[in-house]
Amino acid sequence: MQKNVKSLVVAGLFIALGIVLPMAFHTIQGAGPIFLPMHIPVLMSGLVLGWKYGLAVGIITPILSHFLTGMPPIAPMPMLQTMVFELAAYGMIAGLLIKLIRTKDMHANIYLSLIGAMLVGRLIMGLLNAIWFELGWFSPNVTFSIQFWLGTALFTAWPGIIIQLVFIPSVVFALRKASAEFLQV
Repeated sequence: MQKNVKSLVVAGLFIALGIVLPMAFHTIQGAGPIFLPMHIPVLMSGLVLGWKYGLAVGIITPILSHFLTGMPPIAPMPMLQTMVFELAAYGMIAGLLIKLIRTKDMHANIYLSLIGAMLVGRLIMGLLNAIWFELGWFSPNVTFSIQFWLGTALFTAWPGIIIQLVFIPSVVFALRKASAEFLQV
């Protein structure tokens, strides 16, 4: 029971961080898609708390953020809809992989889980954008293509990807080392 309460509190902190961190980045025009600030706490939640909490944090964070801050927006492009699925995948896949990947090096486990989750989330984002485009949910001046997806998923976001690869493993490893008591993994 006490472990569940601690996990819920930590999940709540990750959700709060997922709302506040993007607010800080959005003070700079266009910084959200470049630095991906909402992704960081969601990925960390999966790695620290496991797949169930990672999935919940990934779903709740963008929805709550939208209602509190208006970000991510629903229109002219369905960013909220896409981010709910993308972030849910990040949290869930990170949590599943950290349970499944068992090398002798915890750093390797964390990196492999993180990279796997990042790849799956980006693929889901691309697939959903293709579906939204086909349904006509995109702004009329947007043309969807593999180049569009690569541009948004990799080239625009490369600073955020680097931040995730440098920052998240260090924090997750420190959290695991400092207090394995509240971690599920």
